Amino acid sequence: MGKIIAVASGKGGTGKTTTVAAVSSCLAALGYKTLAVDYDAGMKNLDLALGMADFSVTDYLDVVNGRLSLMEACHEHPQIPNLFFLAAPTVYNPGETDAAAVRVMHEEIRETFDFCLIDAPSGTGEGFSLANSGADMSVIVTNGELPAIRDAQRATATVREMGHNGIWLLVNRVQPGKFKKLKTTIDDVIDAVGAQLIGAVREDDSVFLSLHENTPLILYKRRRAAYDFLDVALRVKGEAIPLNRRFR
Repeated sequence: MGKIIAVASGKGGTGKTTTVAAVSSCLAALGYKTLAVDYDAGMKNLDLALGMADFSVTDYLDVVNGRLSLMEACHEHPQIPNLFFLAAPTVYNPGETDAAAVRVMHEEIRETFDFCLIDAPSGTGEGFSLANSGADMSVIVTNGELPAIRDAQRATATVREMGHNGIWLLVNRVQPGKFKKLKTTIDDVIDAVGAQLIGAVREDDSVFLSLHENTPLILYKRRRAAYDFLDVALRVKGEAIPLNRRFR
């Protein structure tokens, strides 16, 4: 059975969508059949991060409402074998979704794919709950900024209240020099949020540049952050990869 991973954040701008695109791409490149699903209805951007802006014709509501089968609604990446994408609807009210039908779709995803990463909406509303309700683990994405850390605390608490124990933290856009000036560390962020660390990703202009050149990060010519996301992917599949020493 495959594993479903919800990737969420307490606020926008932390790099949640980039995380889903990069980690799912890495898992696919490692040989695992992987699905990236955009649950951020109305604000969907996962297609851009994957370099699949032309593949958003169908969406997961087509599966939930029985209009298409799972594989009919998914699109395989044109450059990365084993990577599939399922878009979010453009207009959608998560409160109107049939939760039972979503659970059926999640079970089919587990039977079809090795891994599924869900790009959850920012905040802790109904869409956030929908994305995390069927997940086997939740990854909360934050950065070193105080507002993002505070919102990550709330997101972690909300997922825990839902009964989840597999909650992980990813600290994104890390600039070790700034941490040093503030006399703080990644460990301080971990303590503040209250979740176990699954990875830290360096600030990297390649994330911005690859997005605007419509190229997946792992295929971009300069991709320092991609190696940090690869470490996250390896940890997701169970490998004991030590944290890069420059983060300590």
